[in-house]
Amino acid sequence: MKVIFLVDVKGKGKKGEIKEVPTGYAQNFLIKKNLAKEATAQAIAELRGKQKSQEKAHAEMVAEAQAIKAKLEEEATVVEFTEKVGPDGRTFGSITSKKIAEELQKQFGIKIDKRNIQVDHPIRAIGLIDVPVKIYQDVTGVINLSVKEG
Repeated sequence: MKVIFLVDVKGKGKKGEIKEVPTGYAQNFLIKKNLAKEATAQAIAELRGKQKSQEKAHAEMVAEAQAIKAKLEEEATVVEFTEKVGPDGRTFGSITSKKIAEELQKQFGIKIDKRNIQVDHPIRAIGLIDVPVKIYQDVTGVINLSVKEG
């Protein structure tokens, strides 16, 4: 019997896959527990439609992420911070991913989640710093920071 898996079933199939399984296993286990449904022509057409819409949505998200990446990596896009600096050249406060996200929103209107800004440790030095940011699954950009003494 051909079935369409509704969820991942270990050792049998992944969500959205169409596979041939023994009839008893399909009827008594997979279909009863809503892990799969019978692969009728209508169900297969419905699955294909869902997959196409998901691919289209994914493509739109990638295009949007590429546009944000291009805007981030322009020469004019430099997020500026003015911090008090001690005698050893280190800032009194530190610049965290939360501060970077807030300033990026305030200065350029680009909204990025602070969890996607990849700062290993809070920034405490002055100068120009490049910070990587994961915009979408495979799209990674770089934010240019300028930390000045103030």
